Amino acid sequence: MEKIRTAVIGCGKVGVTHALAYQTLPESEISAVCDISMEKAEKLAGDFRVPAYTDVEKMIRENGIQAVSVCTPHPLHADMICSAAAAGAHVICEKPLASSLSDCDRAIQACETAHVKLGVISQRRFYWPVVRMIKAIQAGKIGRPVIGTMEVMGWRSPEYYQMDSWRGKWKEEGGGVMVNQTPHQLDLLQWIMGDIDELFGYWDNFNHPSVEIEDTALAVIRFKNGAMGSFFVSNSQKPGFWGKIHIHGDSGYSVGAQIEGGSAFISGVTTKVEPAYNDIWTIPGEEQMLSVWKEEDTRNTEKHDPMTYFHHLQIADFLDAIIKDRTPAVDGYAGRKTVEIFTAVYRSQRDRKPVHFPLKPENGDDFDGRLSFIPFSKR
Repeated sequence: MEKIRTAVIGCGKVGVTHALAYQTLPESEISAVCDISMEKAEKLAGDFRVPAYTDVEKMIRENGIQAVSVCTPHPLHADMICSAAAAGAHVICEKPLASSLSDCDRAIQACETAHVKLGVISQRRFYWPVVRMIKAIQAGKIGRPVIGTMEVMGWRSPEYYQMDSWRGKWKEEGGGVMVNQTPHQLDLLQWIMGDIDELFGYWDNFNHPSVEIEDTALAVIRFKNGAMGSFFVSNSQKPGFWGKIHIHGDSGYSVGAQIEGGSAFISGVTTKVEPAYNDIWTIPGEEQMLSVWKEEDTRNTEKHDPMTYFHHLQIADFLDAIIKDRTPAVDGYAGRKTVEIFTAVYRSQRDRKPVHFPLKPENGDDFDGRLSFIPFSKR
């Protein structure tokens, strides 16, 4: 099998994860790296013995690159995607796809015009407890999903927002906990429950007075299929506790998972790993499996580092999608839906009323309205 020539754009910590995937997956040959900082690019390039670049299109042309990972800070995602697509490379992008709907649409259009694939990282779809939930739901074991809830209670320190100049600012970061910390969880809720019809939301900043953006948000949702849902996300509480998703069916049975726990939620801050696990499972005859699965997932976590393993699974799916000319597991449109959700929360608070889907930039649903927001706690 001829290998796909791959490259990484953005040579920070998550860029290393993508580079390792490209190095180890049999479908891939990592062939170059790129970063706005030549020093960072050369360091990663040296680790993988590939050339370093600061120009995306030049890197792609000179090395025959067929697929790239965009691992830059997310304010740069759309520009990097468009440059890569224009040079003829398939693109898988870290979350979020962008912080505005107009940038999402620009990136999607660039890839469609160039006839290249666009994927968005949402590796929690591949978590073992989440896969169990999906299989049970698809098998009809809880009936029709009618209630979906998601909660994340985490923490980001003041030092976190000082790491980069773009963090904590509306114009640069585009938002807070919804934009940067919880796109994965927003994606899971919408993916499982279906397309949204209407959303009413609030956001606030409780514990981070030095930044402009929200550290807490909540929303209630009516889905197009008639189901209901809600989410509450926050990075305002020390030291960070959990991330959970629970799905309840019209049979009265439920499935759920804690997908973040303890220090594992504070990525890069500590080295302690706590595996995701199924925490609710009321399907008749299967209730006793919770402890069995938790032990199994704990053993598997000892074999596979969850900070990289599930990225590798999704990147493998993306490469397979290129080879087989199919849609990747999480494509650009799926990534846009996550951006649509947090955009709707911002708009709902701005207008003090529910927001109907779909949202379109040309209807005034996009980024600019956030700049005039004043958190309730600051009024």
